[in-house]
Amino acid sequence: QVRLVESGGGLVQAGGSLRLSCAASGSIVSINAMRWHRQAPGKQRELVARISSGGATYYADSVKGRFTISRENAKNTVDLQMNSLKPEDTAVYYCNADVFSVPGGNKGYWGQGTQVTVSS
Repeated sequence: QVRLVESGGGLVQAGGSLRLSCAASGSIVSINAMRWHRQAPGKQRELVARISSGGATYYADSVKGRFTISRENAKNTVDLQMNSLKPEDTAVYYCNADVFSVPGGNKGYWGQGTQVTVSS
């Protein structure tokens, strides 16, 4: 069984910073893409950032230049450094990863989510 566990959410004032972390555990052979998504109240879940196993990154336009995604393959972790936070960044943030495990094979897994609240 593979688990993803997020940490690092909280309450911060606009303009502040937070760092989210996600750790994958279980019978993992390899992890391909790792992603951060978010879901604000009343809105659909959206992709915030993605990083490949080789380090290639993608960012949603709304967070470019403010958020940085990074990973440590040896530790099966992915982080999201969030700077210059805005009230519209308020959401539950979810970690997602494409994992090859034994005996599960290739599957996508999700964390339980961590709340980020940005006050104005």
